[in-house]
Amino acid sequence: MADSNLLAGPALRRLRKREGLTQAAMAGLLGISPSYLNLIERNQRPLSARVLVQVIERFDFDPRSLREDDSIGGLDGMVRRLADKRFGDLGIDREEVQELLAAAPQVAAAFARLYDAGGSGAGGERSITEDAGSSVRRAVERWQNHFADLDHAAEALADELRLSRGEISAALSERLREKHQLSVRILPAEVMPGQVHRLDLHARQLQLSEMLPGAARRFQIARQVGMLEMRDGIELLVAGANLPTGEARDLFREHITDYLAGALLLPYRRFLRACEATGYDLAVLQRRFAVSFDQVAQRLTTLGRVGERGLPFFMAVIDRAGRMTQFTAGGSGAVHPLEGARWPAWVPYAAFERPGSVLTQAATFGEGEAAARHWFTITRTVDGDGVMCAGRRAVVLGIAARFAGDLAHARGVSLDPVDAVPLGTPCLRCGRAECLTPAPARMASDLPRLRPA
Repeated sequence: MADSNLLAGPALRRLRKREGLTQAAMAGLLGISPSYLNLIERNQRPLSARVLVQVIERFDFDPRSLREDDSIGGLDGMVRRLADKRFGDLGIDREEVQELLAAAPQVAAAFARLYDAGGSGAGGERSITEDAGSSVRRAVERWQNHFADLDHAAEALADELRLSRGEISAALSERLREKHQLSVRILPAEVMPGQVHRLDLHARQLQLSEMLPGAARRFQIARQVGMLEMRDGIELLVAGANLPTGEARDLFREHITDYLAGALLLPYRRFLRACEATGYDLAVLQRRFAVSFDQVAQRLTTLGRVGERGLPFFMAVIDRAGRMTQFTAGGSGAVHPLEGARWPAWVPYAAFERPGSVLTQAATFGEGEAAARHWFTITRTVDGDGVMCAGRRAVVLGIAARFAGDLAHARGVSLDPVDAVPLGTPCLRCGRAECLTPAPARMASDLPRLRPA
């Protein structure tokens, strides 16, 4: 938070009014002049680290509230909402949105909340599941998809099991048997129609479908161990998220439980060391930890431990119809795209024509300075389990291009913004004719530009 460019005038002004202080009185408490405080409140001067420390100490103030626009996706989040076709005649540009966030962040937050509740499109309707998904995504983004206490606990357990019994999946099964009196049983698909896992407490069994491949089986076993042994920590996080509905709380609980499974199978320090030693080579990481491509990808969005951070990736999942069915920003700073957005020239849409191949692409998203919109993406298709998820989907890992220089998958790829594929703004107002071209035509014409890793 001690950012020399932190403009936090409205938040500081609200704090002063809440405390019933004049500018002169508050300036005296902070050890600055009233004129300087006036400039800070009008966003004509940044909030320095020294003044921020004084605000925290004098007023028991939570510094996270100074980043008020984080909860609405920052500047890009507001730009996406205001790019809705219903506001097309107003000609709102990024500069105006930036001024709104600086001068009246609470007004911007109120608009975002109202917009998100009403949804986009002519009818302004959105299902309960979609509302729950949006609120859970915001909760995950507030944590930057890193739950430190649970991650440390999972790492300690993984280390304990690995040291005492060797192979982690066998160790996890044995843990279920010894500590929780649960055995793992693989059942024929016809015995578990429409299911991949089931906890039968009467039989004291974790039952898994034979349709699950090995990595998915290990994930389900790790998930069950995490759920049983860290239930209190999970529920504490769910309660602290203050989610509006039971649906949202259930989704958040599922996300955290999946997170724990990944933390057990890919213990933080060992996984991070392997990432750094291999240049984040996804194929090597898969084999070394006996996990799937999508499990590695998801874990890469969670490496936010203070003092031991990994590279800041985002992950997205796109189905064959071009819909983004999952998006996890992690610490990347990427924002969830506009509902229904399509970038036909983006590599994930070509991945379906080359199943199982790892494809890479450097691209610029949106308008403005290219370097600020410059991302490097890695994509591969994965197949479903044949039961709950039968279709093929594209898993996308993305990272700001400035961090991609040492990646194994970036070797031979130009990371100069001039050479990046320009994808435009994700809406019908982007002004780029190629963005409106049907996806299959764009895929065919862009295939020569894609580079298999």
